[in-house]
Amino acid sequence: QKAMVEVASSTARGFLREGKALEALPAALQALRGTARLFGWSSLQLVPIHLLLAEASMGTGNLRQASKYLSEAEWIILQSSDCGAALRARLHRWLGLFSAAQGKLDQALYHLANDVYLSTSAFGTNSTEVSEGYFHMANIFLRQNKREVANSLYTEV
Repeated sequence: QKAMVEVASSTARGFLREGKALEALPAALQALRGTARLFGWSSLQLVPIHLLLAEASMGTGNLRQASKYLSEAEWIILQSSDCGAALRARLHRWLGLFSAAQGKLDQALYHLANDVYLSTSAFGTNSTEVSEGYFHMANIFLRQNKREVANSLYTEV
């Protein structure tokens, strides 16, 4: 069962890297079902799969479904007392990207700032995980025509 989950989630990530969001969905759903069988429907191990499903849903333009998966991930994290900063950072990154896709740029910046903060505490100030958050924030500032702020963040990346 664990091997099947790993193959399914790896396949879904591969399809997403290739820009094939629609093809990623069945593999990610299989990974979700397998992970739930192994650990239960409220397990923290489901969060990365929910985020994978949210990414695939956003890639297909189905923001309603992406919202559902992000909400599930957020609920699991809120119910857990032992969730690490790295996983919470990933959730905030996807909440930020989702908000940006909806055109809610201030909300997106809020989530991405939390991503940067949590990534810094989990991985250190000079990690690539932190620079990804800065990069996404810079893109949003650029959309807001705040070029100086965007360029400052791009330089930080």
